[in-house]
This record gives sequence, structure tokens and C-alpha cells, in this order.
Amino acid sequence: MSDQLQAFTVDLRGVVDLFARHLYSGPRVYLRELLQNAVDAITARRLVDPGSPDQVRLQPLPEGGLEIIDTGIGLTLDQARDVLATIGRSSKRDLELGLGRSEFLGQFGIGLLSAFMVADTIELVSRSAGEPSARAIRWRGHDDGRYELAETEEPVPIGTTVRLRARRDAEHWLAPATVVALAEEFGSLLPYDVACQVQAAGHGQLWRRVSRSALPWDAPAPGALDEYCRRTLGFEPLAAIALSVPLAGVSGVAYVLPAAPPPGPGTHRVFVKRMLLGTRVDGVLPEWAFFVRCVIDADGLRPTASREALYDDDVLLAVRDALAGQVRAWVLSTLGRGGPLARRFLEVHHLALRALARQDDEVLDLVVDVLPFETTDGLRTLAQVHDEHQVLLHTSTVEEFRRVAPVARAQGLAVLNAGYVYDEELLARLAARRPGWVVRPLAASDVSAVLDDLDLDLAVRFEPVRLDAARVLAAQDCGVLLRTFQPPSLPALLLSDRDGRHERARRTLEEAADDVWGQALADVATPSGPPRSLVLNCSNEAVLALLAAPPGPVRAAGLEALYTCAVLLAGESLRAGESQLLTGALARLLIAGAGAGAGAGAGAGAGAGAGAGGAGDA
Repeated sequence: MSDQLQAFTVDLRGVVDLFARHLYSGPRVYLRELLQNAVDAITARRLVDPGSPDQVRLQPLPEGGLEIIDTGIGLTLDQARDVLATIGRSSKRDLELGLGRSEFLGQFGIGLLSAFMVADTIELVSRSAGEPSARAIRWRGHDDGRYELAETEEPVPIGTTVRLRARRDAEHWLAPATVVALAEEFGSLLPYDVACQVQAAGHGQLWRRVSRSALPWDAPAPGALDEYCRRTLGFEPLAAIALSVPLAGVSGVAYVLPAAPPPGPGTHRVFVKRMLLGTRVDGVLPEWAFFVRCVIDADGLRPTASREALYDDDVLLAVRDALAGQVRAWVLSTLGRGGPLARRFLEVHHLALRALARQDDEVLDLVVDVLPFETTDGLRTLAQVHDEHQVLLHTSTVEEFRRVAPVARAQGLAVLNAGYVYDEELLARLAARRPGWVVRPLAASDVSAVLDDLDLDLAVRFEPVRLDAARVLAAQDCGVLLRTFQPPSLPALLLSDRDGRHERARRTLEEAADDVWGQALADVATPSGPPRSLVLNCSNEAVLALLAAPPGPVRAAGLEALYTCAVLLAGESLRAGESQLLTGALARLLIAGAGAGAGAGAGAGAGAGAGAGGAGDA
């Protein structure tokens, strides 16, 4: 027995739910789809009759309904059967009218079906401009999949009228205020006459036009672009950058944000053939351009099936590159001229400029001259630091900079803070681009080299103490140096050595590896000091007192306390072992101090008693 071919049965309620929850972002797009149908119908009629009217009217109906009337090309009975009785197939009418050509965006049947997200009944009345002798037709569809279609003798003007009866749970989507707001959002740039009927106090029913004949950025009046940004995007821009890619039919404007946003892909307001695609569309610009928000209209970009995002194809890639080039040119021109706008841009969007300089050599060269970096000499450009010191030493973290900044500043050592996003990458690119420049991470030896050595006699005297201190802190992988430096109020400084850290990590891996890998790791060993060094300031009275103390648990506790305090001053968190070290050191110091105080008190009491006794005897 052979299998028989069967046709799928479509549950229209399930299809509507699929649209609402998966294809479209929500019910609100129903009005965009109906507007798109009307706009495509008017466009089709104007291809055969350029002087035909171009009106779309949205009118509230009693009991919460909505009526959309257009002066488009309309439908005959056969065309209505083709597009309204079949779901998901390109219709014969679509092909006849050229839907899919650059003049059209929607697909009539699917667009009308989307209205079931807010309506339980849709009625369509239409008369064709292509066949004036044909009678008008009436189609009534229900959300359970039933429909009626017939010709009517009613006098109907050329065009199409769609009437919606709200679903019980969706009345608010057809409320007059909501309809006006959605029409202004989706159709504000449509070139045709789109108007909504509104209730005006004391004036009855009035028509409010929501569309405009010209794009806002086509020959705008002074201040008009900023006003459009305030009204549409809700902020006062620092600047407006004209955008245009004629080959793709793209035009628009990029607004420079007044405050710094977080890094990441920006979202933009995109229209396709002057119908709003979305207010948060990504992929229009590369990620480094997160300091602008764009409003663009495109004829050549392809929307996704939901018509709420752009299809990521070669055309979009070419448009993205072209728009990025125009934003980049504005950055170079503005910063090259200088002035208040350039200073404000650097102040607000320095992070975005760093992001661009990571991949653009010309911008990197500009950054060297104009972008201030945090240094121990205050805010300086890289060019200024190089001119003054001939070397760019930098830290890799903010904590490391905070640790060395007071001492480096007092000793005249210039250090850059490269602990912020992108900074270390920029300096690495600069080192590769300018081989004659010395650009390298700060090493512990750089700081210790500018600290003053002890007098020879003092150094010889304290060397045994230094060796003992190094033994006490050996378990912390920390060496000990004795220096004098400013300010004297700082008892100790913790220096971190990158080579030492790498060597410690290598040794750890070597101990855990098998013989083969262990030998390979041993072969790449490099001579280095301990990962960290505690530099004791011999200009500090407490340090001198500690160094002069006799060896033993009290001096060891003092050294451990200085070490853990230096870790905290460096902006680091104490590890579990270091917390225990600090607790134990403080306990020993408190016990020693309390014992010394008690002994001194007892001695004083005994002396006083003896003195009193002697006086009495006398």
C-alpha cells in the first residue's frame, strides 16, 4: 500500500502565538505591518499613476476598534483570494506588483495576519485601481482560521480599508493615544501623508499628521538636527556627524553622546525605506564607535524576517565600514583642530578614543599628542612624558601605580598609570610603532634605583639585620631592602617584580610537572630576584627603632606587621596566610608592650616604696 500525500493543517491561533512570541518582538508591531501594507500599496499605485493620492488615515472606531484607510492600488477578487487565503507563500500579486523590488518592503498577507496579535476579527474592504471596472471586495477573517470573501456592490473608493476589532486582552493596543504614539514612532519619516484622528478639546475630531515629506538631515535649518536629537533620542548631543553611503541608499546622522557609555556594541535607530526598523539596532558601526548614536535611513539594507533587525550580509559590512570611516574622519578632524569641542570630547570619550587607537595607527599617533594620561607628574600626554624623561615607564594595574606613586613622585621618577582599559595595549602598540622610544613596564629595580642608599657605616651596621629580616619574610616570597626616601612618614614600600613573579610561576609548574616537562621548564629558568621586595625607609623613626631592636620574636613581629601594612597600602587584599601573619604579629607586639609596661610600672612602684620608706626612716 503506497503512502498518500497529505497537506498540513494550520492552526491559526498557534501561528499568531508564534508571531507574537518569536517572530516579532511583541504585539506593538501590528501597526507597523499595517502601515507597511498601506505604503507598499500607494507605492504600487504610483508606479502606474504617478499623480495618485498618497493618503493613509488611522481612525478609532466605536467599542475600541481601529480603521486604517489607504489610497493604494487595492485588490480584485482573484488577488484577494491569492494573498488572503494562503499563509507564508509569496503570492501572485506580490510578483505582479514587484514586491521584493527595491520599492517595496512588506509582504501583504503576512503583514495583515500580524494584526491577529491584537484583534480577533479583521475586515478588509478594497477596490482595485488596476482594474477600475472590477467590483469591490470584502474579506472578513477570524483568529480561529475562518474567513469569508465576496464581492460587494457598495460604493467603495479606490484603495483599501482595514478594520480591527480588539481582542479582549488587547484593547489598549487599539486605544487612540497608543495608535498615535505607534504611528509617530514607526511612520515619522514616511514620505506619504499619514495622519491619525485625535480628539481635540473644544474642536471635536481633528487629523494629526505623523509623517514628513523630507528627511530631518536633508538641508536642515540651523539647530534642527540638535532639536531632532532632543525630541527623538532624548539627549543634547555634543556634535552631529553627517552620514551618507549613496551606493547603498543610506543617509543619516551620528550624534556624539554627552556622557560616556560603557564599551560595547552601540544600538541605533534604523529606518528602511523610511519605515522604522528598530530603535536599538546593532551592527551599524564597529564596537569602537560606542560614543555615538545613529539615526539612518537605508534603501539597500536587507531586514530580517521580523523586520526588526538588519541581515548581516556583505552590503551591511560595506556600509558599516563606510560609516565608520566617516565617524573616524570626524574624530581626526575635530581633535586635529583643537578647541572647546575637542577638549570636551577628550574629557568625555577618552575610552572610545583609546578603543579606536588600538587598531588605527593614525589615531594612535594623534593620541600620543593629545590624550592625557595619569602620571606621577600629573596629567601628561605621552609626547610630553617622552620629551621630559625620554622613557615611558608604566604600571600594569591601578593598584601598582597607587603603591609607587608617592615615592616615585618624591624621587622625580615619572611613571604612567596603564591600569585602565586599553592603556597597556596602546603602549605596546606604541613601542612597536616607534622603535626609538623606550616604552616598558615598571620594574622593582627602577624604583629602588632612585631611592637613596644608606651611608656606608649604617649599611654595614644594618646588614645583619637586613639578612635576618629577609629570613623572617622568606616564607612570603619577599626580599628586604634598606633605603632612605621621601616622604619619611611612609615606613615601608612594597615593590612587585614582574620577572620575579614569572620565575615563581615557572618554579611552581616545574615542581608539579613530570620529568620531561620539568626539565623543559628548568631549561627556561631566568635569574631574578624575589617576586616582591619590602623596602624599609630608614628615614622613618619607627623603622630605625625596629632595626636597632635586638633579634627575637618582637623584631620579627614588627617586620611582619610592616610587611602586611605595606601590602594593604599597595591596594592588595591580604591572603589567608597574610591575615594570620598580621594577627599573630599584632598579638606578639601587644603582649610585649603590655609586659614592658607592667614591668616598668612595678619598678616604679618599688622605687616609690623604697623612697617612702627611706624618708620615714630618716
